[in-house]
Amino acid sequence: MDIKKLVLPHLFEIKPYVPGKPIQEVQRELGIDDVLKLASNENTIGPSPKAVEAIRAAAAGVNFYPDGGCYYLKEKLSAKLGVGSDSVVVGSGIDELLRILCVSCLGPKDEVIFADPSFVMYKISAMVADATLISVPCKDRYYHDIPAMLDRVTDRTKLFFLCNPNNPTGTIVKKADVELLMSKIPEHVLVVFDEAYYEYASDPDYPQTMEYFKSGRDVVIFRTFSKVYGLAGLRAGYGIMSEELAGVFHRVRNPFNVNELAQVAALAALDDDEHVKRVVEANAAGRKQFYAAFDAMGLEYAPSDANFVLVDIKRDSEEIFNALLKKGVIVRPGRFLGFPTGLRVSVSDEKANARFIAALKEVL
Repeated sequence: MDIKKLVLPHLFEIKPYVPGKPIQEVQRELGIDDVLKLASNENTIGPSPKAVEAIRAAAAGVNFYPDGGCYYLKEKLSAKLGVGSDSVVVGSGIDELLRILCVSCLGPKDEVIFADPSFVMYKISAMVADATLISVPCKDRYYHDIPAMLDRVTDRTKLFFLCNPNNPTGTIVKKADVELLMSKIPEHVLVVFDEAYYEYASDPDYPQTMEYFKSGRDVVIFRTFSKVYGLAGLRAGYGIMSEELAGVFHRVRNPFNVNELAQVAALAALDDDEHVKRVVEANAAGRKQFYAAFDAMGLEYAPSDANFVLVDIKRDSEEIFNALLKKGVIVRPGRFLGFPTGLRVSVSDEKANARFIAALKEVL
């Protein structure tokens, strides 16, 4: 069989997502036991002890299918956010929700706008739907250029993605720019706020986009349990949207798309505000530790409101990535992120951060 005659031709244009190297692969390849992974924006402190206990308690029941409607999780999110439960959708991470949104709303000739660089899954999900990609370069390397993005809106534009804080830069789109966007965007364009790193944002100019939703604006807000809640391995994310659009999601999503352990862990994590506070405080301290080291080394970096920092090493990032790998330190080379001389580094605890800093000094 000629696979090119079987498969939709536009799918061959997609470059598969390249994840960060897992610890186990580095251990196998290099024979290093002590490996530090700072590559995938993970919460290295870990999940709430309450979530871990909930997983243990639920483990014996995984022979049954999970609650297909995520009833209790939706109810808790509804109460926490002050929105109707019919406006909450839950998925296997934001990735799945993005895919559902794109295949539900986009087709050939439809346009989708996003910043460059930003989260690569906007591009991949839109390409699956055979939509037209409109990527707008960031200004000053790191920041969304909202006026330029608005200038690219046409009658064919359907989705406008805004990653805030942005991955891979960690920078935010401030209130004034979001207000400009919402005042200028045409009614036929759906604004999608990807707020995977929402809980880490500390800048007082960070916008509270839930206010737009509650005021009746047609927006979508995506958030996740993968980052501050430390549940990346279970895959659980959620979206806030109109009841009508949520109804479409339930038509398109897979049945039982969020597994039982993810649901019970997310429920428990939402009850542990103290753990979230500890994670956020440790992350803020870790960012300052990185900034001080990079300043001392004369390296430029993007000011981050996320749990990672993008630093410009002024060298080929693959070369430095491989050198760090030999020291048992995994980071994210900028070649995959639109920054050939950059490294994206997850913030960890003081000891792990210091290990990375020392290794970086040695290889540079």
